Amino acid sequence: MSVNTISAEPWRAHYAHACDWALALPPLSLPDFFAQAATRNGAKPLVDFLGRRFSYAELHAEARAFAAGLQQLGVVKGDRIGLYLPNVPIYVSAYYGASIAGATVVNFSPLYTADELSAQVADSGTRLLVTLNSSALLPTALKVLDETALERLVVGSLGQMLPWTKRVLLAILGRKAITAIPVRPDVLKWHQTCTQAPLKPVTIDPEVDLTLLQYTGGTTGTPKGAMLTHQNMSANARQVEAIDPHQGDRDMILGVLPLFHVFANTCVLNRTVANGGCIAMLPRFEAGQALKTLQRVKATAMPGVPTMFQALLDHPAIAKTDFSSLRICISGGAPLPLPLKARFEAASGARVVEGYGLTESAGVVTANPYEGEERVGTIGQVLPATRIRLLDREDPTKDALAGEPGELAIQGPQVMQGYWQRPEAAADAFAERPDGRWLRTGDVAAIDDAGYARIVDRIKDMIAVGGFKVFPSQVEAVLLQHEAVKEALVIGVPEARLGEMPRAYVTLAEGASASGEELRDWLNARIGKHERVDAVVLRDELPKTMVGKLDRKALRAELGL
Repeated sequence: MSVNTISAEPWRAHYAHACDWALALPPLSLPDFFAQAATRNGAKPLVDFLGRRFSYAELHAEARAFAAGLQQLGVVKGDRIGLYLPNVPIYVSAYYGASIAGATVVNFSPLYTADELSAQVADSGTRLLVTLNSSALLPTALKVLDETALERLVVGSLGQMLPWTKRVLLAILGRKAITAIPVRPDVLKWHQTCTQAPLKPVTIDPEVDLTLLQYTGGTTGTPKGAMLTHQNMSANARQVEAIDPHQGDRDMILGVLPLFHVFANTCVLNRTVANGGCIAMLPRFEAGQALKTLQRVKATAMPGVPTMFQALLDHPAIAKTDFSSLRICISGGAPLPLPLKARFEAASGARVVEGYGLTESAGVVTANPYEGEERVGTIGQVLPATRIRLLDREDPTKDALAGEPGELAIQGPQVMQGYWQRPEAAADAFAERPDGRWLRTGDVAAIDDAGYARIVDRIKDMIAVGGFKVFPSQVEAVLLQHEAVKEALVIGVPEARLGEMPRAYVTLAEGASASGEELRDWLNARIGKHERVDAVVLRDELPKTMVGKLDRKALRAELGL
């Protein structure tokens, strides 16, 4: 790297994270990463699943047994193993077990339809899929098994993972939630796949070999598989752990973010393993259950997306919840409205830290410091060993003009290798500069003198109004300052004279009353002429992605735009 001094990077003199920016991150494979954690923390719990605890030693042994079972089934280094699972304990064993066998994990959302799952199974070349005997999952997985080149299913039993009291309740009341595992040669039960056969050694180069194919959310087109190495994933977990000033203390993480998503993969699973902590794992987000679990386990941290924090605030049990153990909440996945941050901090007493990352960066790029100076409205400073710069929005071979927003670009050990079988898309994703490759994010940002970045908007979301560029997130931020507004999305709609015109779609806070006309007039009095909306449309709900982010693309599709 040609630039590596504080004098050349003045923001480093203001670095506020609880570690040195020049953090050493030697290459580390996920099997070694997990084995080291299991050695240090053997008897300690890694997972609390609805009251039943699983230790590091127990889950490490199960991961090795699953890896041996994969090898007996003919899985070799580089084969793709799919996980079609909610947050359940066998996710941990399957995830690390596949890596121990040298395979590459492919995460699939449990909300996928058969067509969505089939498309990504085919694109990735997934050979074997791990799922659950859930009536919401197994029929879909069987359909994909019958209609694609997928070779086998491995099916876990939810009842076998539950505490015995809940197991009895499931047997009595939950018959509709579970389904029988069919008897057929290409469908194996989880416990049948885990074997005590000796493991064949697999040589892994952490900086070259892929451990994860993580498909992008598809909000900007057809999902693409980001190719993430062992080092990408282990480095990002160590980076996130390093910025925590309490890293010597063992964390209890409320694991409500879905592990199939890269944010949770890093901040809930791998970061907890790096910390030696425990994940209070919930199979899906439900605000009441999350509050009850947070209090039961005395959670110290909770990563989440803004809509989760809003749902917790809206739940009546929040007033009776003891938050005294909670130190930090990490918000990512979408911009965090400042009123929401203030309300949740007031209700919980915990600090809500906004960060930023993307699938292509293994999860996390920047975060506000956990303690000390926080610059509200920014995504904070880079993680250690990470650099960002601003590229010219029209010509990524050039830097943005000094003081001007530009396309955010990233360099660091967490940055992906490219897109699976998409060399042209991979080439477009990077800008080649004299000091190496920089990942283009598609986000427009500004960076202050202390290195704090602020996302202005997505390049593809910008609205062109008579030659002026309007950033919808800036209009949304103003609209969210109105006490009646709970959520807001602004999109461009066709307009004959100007080409496009901004229009806002909102949901109202509980008990609030306001008309669209009132909100339109209030908003337009507070923004520039070219930003003014033609209407504010009231809705009962706004479309969201699988992880709870407001979904601009889905709104446009719904409206036929």
